[in-house]
Amino acid sequence: MIPEMQIRGIQVNYYFVCKTKLWLFSRNISMEHESDLVKLGSLLHREFFGREERDVNFGPIAVDVVRKGDEVEIVEVKKSGAMEKADYYQVLYYLYYLSKFGIKARGRISYPKQRKNLEVRLGNEEIRKIEEILKDIAVIVSGEIPKPEYKRYCRKCSYFDFCFCG
Repeated sequence: MIPEMQIRGIQVNYYFVCKTKLWLFSRNISMEHESDLVKLGSLLHREFFGREERDVNFGPIAVDVVRKGDEVEIVEVKKSGAMEKADYYQVLYYLYYLSKFGIKARGRISYPKQRKNLEVRLGNEEIRKIEEILKDIAVIVSGEIPKPEYKRYCRKCSYFDFCFCG
């Protein structure tokens, strides 16, 4: 299989959020299971999309919701729009991944608490950008751990103590 096809959507998300988190997660150092914010996200996911086909795994990607109709729609459910760019590229990667298997789909990011939806479409420019990001992710995860950069949202991160209290 193509190496970039082994990358998970959450890794694309972490690429925009934090390179250190990306590196740690890519080495199976995961602290998310302890996070109350992750638990809240799961609860929102179940509450707002209870009857939909949820948690669909396709290779290394796990899509929150899949709707079938004239065109397949994948929906990623997020607690807030604070990381909208990261969310956008995560869904864009899902569309890219599916396209490699001949599956044409459209994407949507749902922010239920904000009653906001963001449509995501895969075009030639988006494909080029995703391919650049995937190459950069491969470089990051194969190298040394990136030095943590403190950002406004670090205190809420499940990796905070690892990065800043050592």
